[in-house]
Amino acid sequence: MNIREKILIVEDEKSIAHFISTILNSNDYETLLARSGSEAKTMISSHCPDLVILDLGLPDMAGIDVLRALRAWSSLPVVVVSARSHEHDKVQPLDLGADDYLTKPFGTAELLARVRTAIRHTRTTSANSEIAREGTYTVGEMTIDYNKDQVLVRGENVHLTLSEFRIVALLGKFAGKVLTYDYIIKELWGPRAGGDNQILRVNMANIRRKIEKILPNRSTCLPRSAWDIVWQRIRIIENGEWKMENVAILARVPSALRRGTALRAMIK
Repeated sequence: MNIREKILIVEDEKSIAHFISTILNSNDYETLLARSGSEAKTMISSHCPDLVILDLGLPDMAGIDVLRALRAWSSLPVVVVSARSHEHDKVQPLDLGADDYLTKPFGTAELLARVRTAIRHTRTTSANSEIAREGTYTVGEMTIDYNKDQVLVRGENVHLTLSEFRIVALLGKFAGKVLTYDYIIKELWGPRAGGDNQILRVNMANIRRKIEKILPNRSTCLPRSAWDIVWQRIRIIENGEWKMENVAILARVPSALRRGTALRAMIK
């Protein structure tokens, strides 16, 4: 399955919105459209797109306020498009966290170049240097391809859904680090997803099932130094108090250890 990057276009002028969406759709991007700031904020948290193209002049609020609200919880890439060409108009959104500023009118080639660059920056800012250099991350017999949005095991495509791929992709960016369920849910589904982790648990179960179709009885067929995607409920300390927390990690683990034992070793 070819997973396409999802781009939210926040633009109230129909002709410009149609121009942008036509270009992106014809270049294998999936597009969503919001015609107001309030609609954009709702769609960002519910759809969690890969990129936002944001007009500054919206009918109900300033585009800059949409950007400010987004940056309070997400590093999702944002390309601002505006007819405003003064230096101050460009500097303000960039200082607030916009990834790029595109002045209207603009051409097809420039728009696509800015989109590619903004999406690429989501890799190069990753804590995983291999992803930044190569656009892929390999651990054991699994490769996460961030360019093609694919996960390969022994060279075979695991055929993950978009949500499943995004989970593995996020774990790959922070490989070897423990991520709480709350953090993963917020990053992938936005702050409105709340503390309900059922959707994450279902997706993780599907990921393991698909991988195990390719690697049956993986505890015996993998080499001694192997890898695993581990999720478990553990006891952690926060603000001086112990509490139970659901966590996940993608890491090399000794194959002789149980998943829980390996996880406890990773978080020391």
